[in-house]
Amino acid sequence: MLQTEWDILQDYESKARALSPDFVRSLPWHEISRHPLKSEFIPILRYMRDIEAFTEIYFEELGLTPTGRNPAIRRFMERWRSEEAQHGELLHRFLGEAGAAAESDWFAAAKGRVPRRYRLESRINGWITRLFGKNFSATHMVWGAINELLTLQGYRRLAQISGHPVLETLLRGIMQEEAIHISFYYNVAELELRKSKLGRVLARFLIRHFWAPVGTGLKPKVETDRVAAALFGGPEGRQVLEKQVNPRVEKLPGFQGVKTVIERLDLACRLGAYSPL
Repeated sequence: MLQTEWDILQDYESKARALSPDFVRSLPWHEISRHPLKSEFIPILRYMRDIEAFTEIYFEELGLTPTGRNPAIRRFMERWRSEEAQHGELLHRFLGEAGAAAESDWFAAAKGRVPRRYRLESRINGWITRLFGKNFSATHMVWGAINELLTLQGYRRLAQISGHPVLETLLRGIMQEEAIHISFYYNVAELELRKSKLGRVLARFLIRHFWAPVGTGLKPKVETDRVAAALFGGPEGRQVLEKQVNPRVEKLPGFQGVKTVIERLDLACRLGAYSPL
């Protein structure tokens, strides 16, 4: 059993990267254009590309909090930021090979479209986290674990439904790294939740009332809803939430009976179903 944040970090750092230079070179990039990519998957890939790149924003925000100043968590975040940035670059390269990457400086363009309201809310959230100090770390880690769980399952669903062999290979490499990120977030979340009753109460309350699908605020809500509907709408998508995501959340200390992920994704899917990609 992993006892401390440093034990969890050591376990994380012991795992080799899936997206090694050899793996990236081995991908048949030249074959991407030979396999048609349905137009409805392009907005999903652009959304995923942008969210991976926005890890830079999350990194900066978290770094200003007591959670981000924790030495073990900070060291994880450094590698996490680098890996997520590469995920975004590889997705952009795939889009380019598929003839669907319009903007050369896509990250600056995506960052420029972040609403001012998000930046204001981010400052307010920063003040709140500093008010609660280390007791807020459990919330950060649970929030991160949920987002990484959904990201992994979103990639898995896209690999299944896209029908593109090169995309499937790329996504499987990304998924391996996302799984390692989940492990860190989830194990530290469990540790922090067990450590503090206030941390448990705070995390449960905030996740229950304020959690929203990853990208909310940074991207227009209509885009988030459309992507949710495309990946998790319908019986098969909902089954993923019921079997692969929400049960893991409920196993965390203090989270028994919390159905927030299913409830919020159900709503997003219903709204997104009326706004085709």
